Amino acid sequence: MWMNLLAEEAQNKSSFMDYLWIIVIIVVLVAFFVWSYISQKKKQKAFNETINAIKPGSKVKTIGGIVGEVVEINEEEGTFVLKTGDSEGNYSYMKFDKQAIYQTDAKPEAAEAKKEEAPAAEEKKEEAPAAEEKTEESADSKDETQDK
Repeated sequence: MWMNLLAEEAQNKSSFMDYLWIIVIIVVLVAFFVWSYISQKKKQKAFNETINAIKPGSKVKTIGGIVGEVVEINEEEGTFVLKTGDSEGNYSYMKFDKQAIYQTDAKPEAAEAKKEEAPAAEEKKEEAPAAEEKTEESADSKDETQDK
């Protein structure tokens, strides 16, 4: 009788452990899919910012391997005109969809704006100590005049 109770108790524990492993595997898979989704969204956002940063004069490589310089951009149609050719002046102009861009030298504007803000903040930091030094110098000169 005692043996039957122990056997039943052992079976109950093993079935709980089986469910525990299944739950752990499901949680890991869900975490992987969520991480993958978030990572893909970040890459897509960065790519869209880069495409939107393209201006006439930017160098571009298309998904077909054509390399050239952007001449004109049509935001309404989502297209651009690419000037390509050799160094002898034989140029061709082709119209592409913006999604055909594979690589570009254009940088997103947000990054450029941050770079412009950083030097301005550093200049303000440098100006503040200079102002403090002037107030200290004027206080020292007042003390000297009072001592005389």
